[in-house]
Amino acid sequence: MRADAPRYLQRVRVVEVLVSFGLAVPAWFAFGPAPATIPALAVAAVAPALVRVDLAEHRLPNRLVVPAIAAGGAGLLLSWPVSGELPLVPLLAALIYGGVLFVLALFDGMGMGDVKLAAALGLASPTVMVALASPLIAFLLGGIAALSALIRRGRGRRIAFGPFLLVGYFGPLVLTAVVRPA
Repeated sequence: MRADAPRYLQRVRVVEVLVSFGLAVPAWFAFGPAPATIPALAVAAVAPALVRVDLAEHRLPNRLVVPAIAAGGAGLLLSWPVSGELPLVPLLAALIYGGVLFVLALFDGMGMGDVKLAAALGLASPTVMVALASPLIAFLLGGIAALSALIRRGRGRRIAFGPFLLVGYFGPLVLTAVVRPA
């Protein structure tokens, strides 16, 4: 970070690093030292910045989302030789989760950043529980927020959906880390 950056911005960056680390720890405990951990750690690294930008600007920058997708692809490619079989859960999760949001984006219900983030989260979901619970939680919480915005501000208002996608992902991930057998 530049030395002439405002102090509040320096504090924001420090908080983002601490939150990223706080999200990476349960990712490590959920999946352990395996290739499937790579995409989860990548998502943890960019999650705080994605939330900050989406809340402020209603967009999810490619410079943050695309590396998470690439890490998901790397996790898939590395998991395959380790396990001896194609990791279908993250592959299907990415295709279905991203596909559903893409259809919604066609009707102007989502942004393309949300579509790409959903694909990244699908690739970072090596277990069926995380893959299924992540979109369910995201749509439940996002739906409640959208209904609240509709009631308070009327039609035509948008909400930042990226934070809900990330909460939907990290909720089951933390649960997986807590209940994972030693």
